[in-house]
Amino acid sequence: MEQVKPTRSELLRLKVNRNLAEQGMNLLKKKRDALLLEFMPIIDETMRLSLRLERVTADAQYDLAMAKAKEGGQTVRSASYASQGEVLVDITGTHVMGVPIPTIRKGQSTMRSALKRGYGVTGVSSRVDSAAEKFEEIIDVIMESADIETKLRRLGEELRKTNRRVNALENIVIPNLDEQIKFIEMSLEERARENVFRLKKVKRALEQKAEARMARIRGES
Repeated sequence: MEQVKPTRSELLRLKVNRNLAEQGMNLLKKKRDALLLEFMPIIDETMRLSLRLERVTADAQYDLAMAKAKEGGQTVRSASYASQGEVLVDITGTHVMGVPIPTIRKGQSTMRSALKRGYGVTGVSSRVDSAAEKFEEIIDVIMESADIETKLRRLGEELRKTNRRVNALENIVIPNLDEQIKFIEMSLEERARENVFRLKKVKRALEQKAEARMARIRGES
C-alpha cells in the first residue's frame, strides 16, 4: 500500500476520490452495456454478409469456369476488358455512443444491365452475363462488408477499452482506496483510544493529587 498520511483531511480526500471512482465505474458499465447492445447485432450482420460473400464468390467462380468452357478463355478475357468500370465510394462519419465511426457507402450500384457492360451482347453467351452479374454482386457485398466490419472493429476496440477501464476501477483503484481508507480509519481510532487513555491517566493523576492535598489539609487541622 502506498504511503498515506493518517489524517482526517486525507481521509476526506480519499473518500471523495472513492465516490468519484465508483461513479465513473458505474457510468462506464452503462456505456459497456450500451456498446454490447450495438455490438451483438453487428456480429450477426457480419456473419450474414460473410456467408453471402462466400456463396456469391462460389457462384461467380462456377459461372466463370462454365463461361470459359463454353466461350473460351480469350472471349471471356475480352469481355472482361470491355466491361471494366469504376466504383464510386462515399465515406462519411457517424457516432455510436460517442465513438466516431466512418460510414462507407457505394456511390451507385455496381450491378449493370448486359447492355451497359461494354461488350456486344450478341457475341457472348448467357454464361458470361451471369458471371459478370455475380462478380458485380461480389463488389456490392464487399462494400457492405467493409462498412459493417469497420463499425465492428471500432466498436470492438471501444468495448475492450471500456472493459479494461471498468476492471481497473473495480479490481485495482477502488480496492486500493478502500484499503487506504481503512488504514486511516484504524489509525485515527487507535489515536483516539490512546488520547482517551492519556486523558484518563491525567484525570487519575489529578484526582490523586487532589486527594493527597485534602489529606494534608485534614492532617494539619
